[in-house]
Amino acid sequence: MKFSGGVHPAYHKDTAGLQIEAMPLLHRYVVPIAQHLGAPGKVLVAKGDRVARWQPLSEPVGFVSVPVHAPTSGTVKQVAALPHPLGRPMLAVEIESDGEDRPWEGRTPLGDWRTLDPAALRRAIQAAGVVGLGGATFPTHVKLSPPAEKKVDLLVINGAECEPYLTADHRVMLEQAAEVMEGVGLMMRVLGVARACVGIESNKPDALAALRRACPADVAADFVLLETKYPQGSEKHLIYALCGRRVPPGGLPMDVGCVVQNVGTAVACLEAVRDGLPMTERVATVTGAAINVPHNLRVRVGAPLLDVLAHCGGVTPDVGKVIFGGPMMGIGQFDMDVPLIKGTSGVLCLRDDEAVLYEGGPCIRCGACVDACPMGLVPSAMGLIAERFRFEELGDWHVLDCIECGSCAYVCPSRRPLVQHFKRGKAEWRDILDERRAKAEREAERKGAATTA
Repeated sequence: MKFSGGVHPAYHKDTAGLQIEAMPLLHRYVVPIAQHLGAPGKVLVAKGDRVARWQPLSEPVGFVSVPVHAPTSGTVKQVAALPHPLGRPMLAVEIESDGEDRPWEGRTPLGDWRTLDPAALRRAIQAAGVVGLGGATFPTHVKLSPPAEKKVDLLVINGAECEPYLTADHRVMLEQAAEVMEGVGLMMRVLGVARACVGIESNKPDALAALRRACPADVAADFVLLETKYPQGSEKHLIYALCGRRVPPGGLPMDVGCVVQNVGTAVACLEAVRDGLPMTERVATVTGAAINVPHNLRVRVGAPLLDVLAHCGGVTPDVGKVIFGGPMMGIGQFDMDVPLIKGTSGVLCLRDDEAVLYEGGPCIRCGACVDACPMGLVPSAMGLIAERFRFEELGDWHVLDCIECGSCAYVCPSRRPLVQHFKRGKAEWRDILDERRAKAEREAERKGAATTA
């Protein structure tokens, strides 16, 4: 199946041939408490505490919450609001390494997932702080806990990695194919599904072949080579491309019987159960014309950006922008002291002449953005409405269906900052909805009180 819309940017997958290299131990790590969608955890440590590698630094607060863990052993230097990749200071634990990398004795490996109860597997995944590594960082145990009324029959594995420049998932599929497929089987057991489908873009046929070869005999998985097209890795479009199911507007994959997980997340789930390893590291691509030595790095969560760039030979004098993620959906960084976190799939360093400025020229009504939108929206109209602060009208244009993929901005000849308009517009529209709901509740309470009287 092919979805409508989308774009074909220059993919720049130049690092696909670079094997994963482990980042050396650093003298300092900054571990934000908020690294996932949902409630940040409760901090368990204080200044001066000694911690061991993999020791919990926080505990979950509610169901949609996961802990974070120490990336190495050392001393807690401070627990404070520190620079965060999302652009504003957030609570974090700063650790000064003791160089010993002493492991935490509280780890509890559970062994072979095939012999374990699904509930035990789910608890281990949450305790390990596993979140989606495709970029959204939604707590994995929550996605693996669909409500009873949602009949899930298919696990979809996202190996598309459609974002330009990034090749971390590609290398994971090549170098850890067996772990990926064991993790797929584990997640199938948690969900109670008999079938999985692995989707990989056509520019990575070697990855598909590696996963197929590594698939255990007791894991029923189909492997599909998809068109190389952005945003092929978006959940809704991946589901449609693989099995023809359309997720309804405002709906979730489980509404059509699917759960989607990233290949790196599959490995993290396996390590959490088999080895008792919390999520304290991930693979990230460090690339771009403004980095001297590109890498695919296995980097520990909390590693400061400056140290990562230094390990890669530093940036060139004409560096214009550093982005966490890729050029389409990544976040530009304004502080080089921010740490890499669980959701950091890559570090993209662009030169001055590549760092396009979206200056907000007038819309010329060309319709290119409408053709490019994979969600079937009208970005030109939505952008004008948001630009004029008429946020109450955005609901009629289905602004909440926007996935912020950036296809519209990519094709816009006027270089309008459409995604930024939609980010604000969605927030304003949600506030309007909240206000309307609160008003309706107050009115209902007033009528109820009047009836009682």
